[in-house]
Amino acid sequence: MSKHEILALIHKIANYGKENLILPTAMKYILKSPTTEKEFNDYYQLRFEILRAPWGQEKGSEKDELENQSFHAMIIDEEQSILAAGRLHYNNNKEAQVRYMCVKEEFQNLGLGKMILQTLEEKALSDQKKTIVLNARETISDFYLKNGYKKIANAPTLFGTIKHIKMKKNI
Repeated sequence: MSKHEILALIHKIANYGKENLILPTAMKYILKSPTTEKEFNDYYQLRFEILRAPWGQEKGSEKDELENQSFHAMIIDEEQSILAAGRLHYNNNKEAQVRYMCVKEEFQNLGLGKMILQTLEEKALSDQKKTIVLNARETISDFYLKNGYKKIANAPTLFGTIKHIKMKKNI
């Protein structure tokens, strides 16, 4: 997908949140922002199941105080099942932060994470941000390196066991 096509998708998502966008793949995937209560509930459920439940964390830990001021992106299939999710919020007028990136295990390595990440990056770029930071799990840091991020420091270990690396990309 070209940068121009991604920008067009971002524009549609940002301005017409209820419009379904069919991504160019063999299986029909739809890239969108959650808009209904059910979509948000399913979106948060996926984040919980992938990012919190395996480490015994409580329901609710998949959210934080910035949810209402953030840009959310997800990919769903034809049955409306959420396959991938990610969130973008702004730390200041120049810096954005990606958080809560996840892809269902059986859909990993199909490019869905990259599509979510590119969508979040293009949203930050369209809002005149200059850099994006994130805390990547050590086990997935290669994904971010392949997408132009650089390691800048160690980040806090989550739940006492999940090592993270602070990464940054100039956009």
